Amino acid sequence: MRPKRNATTAARILDVAERLVQVRGFNAFSYADIAEVLDIRKASLHHHFATKTALGVALVTRYRRDFLAALESIEANGDRSIEQLEGYIALYRTVLRKRRMCMCGMLAADVATLPDPMRDGVAEFFRENEKWLTGVLAAGKKRGELRFAGSPAAMAAFFVSSLEGAMLVARGRDEPDHLDDVAGVLMAGVRLKTTKRAVSPARRR
Repeated sequence: MRPKRNATTAARILDVAERLVQVRGFNAFSYADIAEVLDIRKASLHHHFATKTALGVALVTRYRRDFLAALESIEANGDRSIEQLEGYIALYRTVLRKRRMCMCGMLAADVATLPDPMRDGVAEFFRENEKWLTGVLAAGKKRGELRFAGSPAAMAAFFVSSLEGAMLVARGRDEPDHLDDVAGVLMAGVRLKTTKRAVSPARRR
């Protein structure tokens, strides 16, 4: 899919580069790939992003910003913890349905070869996600909406790790529904179990 023509050249470059990372990984594309999609010269790419490192840092910065904005939107559209967790899972589902991966998840696979500024950004992305989820889980447990073993921080880390891993397996199998299966187990692990009250023999009469 080509980026919108009414976007700035820099934004269009980032759009294409983000898709390439999500599909191939950071080390598997070049400026020539972006130039071909946008039908521009490589010199124009270097004008906006002098090096691939500069492009990578801009990609991670924008991805983190957009993800945090999505989390804020989830909070604004529902104050129940279950709804917020389902909204969080939907972010992953939407990306996978486009046959893409979480960009920072893909970058994490290449972390040994990434420049330090990109490594720091990727690590911060996961910290930001876990911090947000920790808040949601802690609030839900305090309000009696959720139940789970261990600390909210540990469960938050489990959520992120499980969803990122599920995306990889789903992609490897070419079975997008695998993510839904894992998400179902995650949600079952935090939902309160509804129990029917016992009815006394007198009331049965």
